[in-house]
Amino acid sequence: MVLSEYTYIFAIGTMFAMLDAYNNGANDVANAWATSVSSRSISYRQAMIFGTVFEMLGAITVGARTADTIKNKIIPNDAFKGDAGVQMLAFTCALAAASTWVMWCTKHSAHVSSTYSLVSAVAGVGVATAGASKVQWGWNGGQGLGAIFAGLGMAPAIAAGFGATIFMLIKTVVHMRQNPVPWAVYSSPLWFLIAATICTLSIVYKGSPNLGLGKKPAWYIASVTLGTGFGVCLLSCLFFVPFVHAKIIKKDHSVKWWMFVMGPLLFTRPAPEGSEVAKVPDYAVVQHDEDMDSAASTRSADSVEADAENEKRAVATETNVGQLSYKELMARGEERFHAKLRKGRGPLGWAMRTLHNNPMGSGEIYERKNMILAVKRLPAQIVVGLLYGLHYDIHAAQSGVHGTPEGERMARVYEMAPKYPNEVEHTYSFVQVLTACTASFAHGANDIGNSVGPWAVIYSAWTTGEAAKAKAPVPIWQLAVLSACISVGLITYGYNIMKVMGNKITYHSPSRGCSMEMGAAITVLVFSQYKLPVSTSMCITGATVGVGLCNGSLKAVNWQRVGLLMLSWIMTIPIAGTLGGCLMGILLNTPHFSS
Repeated sequence: MVLSEYTYIFAIGTMFAMLDAYNNGANDVANAWATSVSSRSISYRQAMIFGTVFEMLGAITVGARTADTIKNKIIPNDAFKGDAGVQMLAFTCALAAASTWVMWCTKHSAHVSSTYSLVSAVAGVGVATAGASKVQWGWNGGQGLGAIFAGLGMAPAIAAGFGATIFMLIKTVVHMRQNPVPWAVYSSPLWFLIAATICTLSIVYKGSPNLGLGKKPAWYIASVTLGTGFGVCLLSCLFFVPFVHAKIIKKDHSVKWWMFVMGPLLFTRPAPEGSEVAKVPDYAVVQHDEDMDSAASTRSADSVEADAENEKRAVATETNVGQLSYKELMARGEERFHAKLRKGRGPLGWAMRTLHNNPMGSGEIYERKNMILAVKRLPAQIVVGLLYGLHYDIHAAQSGVHGTPEGERMARVYEMAPKYPNEVEHTYSFVQVLTACTASFAHGANDIGNSVGPWAVIYSAWTTGEAAKAKAPVPIWQLAVLSACISVGLITYGYNIMKVMGNKITYHSPSRGCSMEMGAAITVLVFSQYKLPVSTSMCITGATVGVGLCNGSLKAVNWQRVGLLMLSWIMTIPIAGTLGGCLMGILLNTPHFSS
């Protein structure tokens, strides 16, 4: 029996569930992909594509497990006394509190855990609904609040251990060799094997009941997992190793990306003459473009003259850096970026020019002139909201503005990290694509439960009228809808978190990045197998710090940023819990006229 009188609660709950998923993508997923983007293994646009695909795969195949913990293990069903309406209201309030807090933090580039935000809000709602005694504060078989909050300290530490172990293995096997390039090429199938095995194991071991993976025999799990892992390893030996061998060891500049299909035939390809350096990208965090002179020679004389004039102005401005405040330096850097966008073509260039040429005037928004401007600016603001992140210079934001205390701090951190040959890092950039996809899959498997757990409770209570139906399996369509919202959050607003993560913590490179992501992925998937919601953000941050310490110095980590992250994690628990509890308490006990 559908509770038609509470349809409005279901609609509001759906809206906040989608907002929570959007914030999850903009905050948590952006952090998960910040490592790959920071090490220049993939671009932000590529991260959007891979993130969309693998977040959805992880959510649909494995995501229902952690959702069950949030649905049923924090507030027991009997706390609602069979009242499905109160149950709907409780989880709607939890979603509203958690999504509001994470949205505010994302707006201010404060990285928080959407997992702990939702869990804390559910606990606060439980206190307001049935009293503190009904909330599962203890361990509760590994699924109570005690077990979940234990992950606050355990997960980053475990991820740091995994990440550091993997990177030290790479460092010992490859980086410490006198000639590390061949070692990097020939050892790469090992990392494909590890990544593919972990990803497959997470699907088939206690996988989604909706896909028939809930209870599979041990021989099935072992054969599928090992078969897939060694299959990917064999494919990398046949196609990847010959390709990078020709490109890096033979230094063959004529090799195109599609030639990997030639496989072992590339070993017999004659080595080119006169190639002393392999043609690979520069993976340095701070780029020094050495091709500007050659690029300038291909442009018109007017263009070169205009650039020279701009350079003179820039030099003149630089002489006044010491006279500018920190806020002024940051504003100047942002204005330079916006000026560059306004000169560009396409929808974003048009939108930026429209906003620049139609600024909001003084006075109130309801004044006629401002209302006309608001209407004129609205299409441009929508376009900027959708496309701004595609052109945002994340690396420049992470390394800081030169002349500011932050820029100087990051320069000191980067100096403490050894820089490895680009040929070696190029090999690991391919491996990092797979580890990044594994990490994204792990995030979809774990964090989708944040939003879909409460939403599934609201939906089942609304459609059946029974509070006990909260134990029903999560429908796949709900997992698909919210995973799509997660992807939209990453695409449109993920840059706002990426700019304060990645290289902002420690120096990144592909070999470091794949170690960080693999360490975080292993940790998240281990917690997921035990139905424990854990913060992917905390895991990747812990792995980042662990790999950073492998540089051999505490100064190789930006501890100020780490401290701010830990503070935001801790503050999330009381703030989200208080918001959820107060909202539920007010709505549940709202005075009304007696009939």
